[in-house]
Amino acid sequence: MGLHLAEIADTVAPGAQAALLVDQAGWHLAHYLVVPPNITPVPPPPKCPELNPVENVLQFMRDDWLSNSVFTSYNDIVDYCCHAWNKLDDQPWKIMSLGMREWAHEF
Repeated sequence: MGLHLAEIADTVAPGAQAALLVDQAGWHLAHYLVVPPNITPVPPPPKCPELNPVENVLQFMRDDWLSNSVFTSYNDIVDYCCHAWNKLDDQPWKIMSLGMREWAHEF
């Protein structure tokens, strides 16, 4: 995560500050994590999946393509998930619609 933050920090305009939305994963907010001074991590409140559009994408994949499946091995799980992800990747309009929040456009 530190390397990722350093890459982002290099692209921030001089004198600007970047607000980076991060989830509550331990490595995003770890005490030992070195956060560049031009980046401010902004964690959403806990248990608020509606603030993270990727949650809708994952829920769609679970509901429509990954549920009620029986896997024979770990590799079978990985192959099945990769197939579902590539299927979604071929449908950018689906990704856009899943990530939309109607309430965010009401202001």
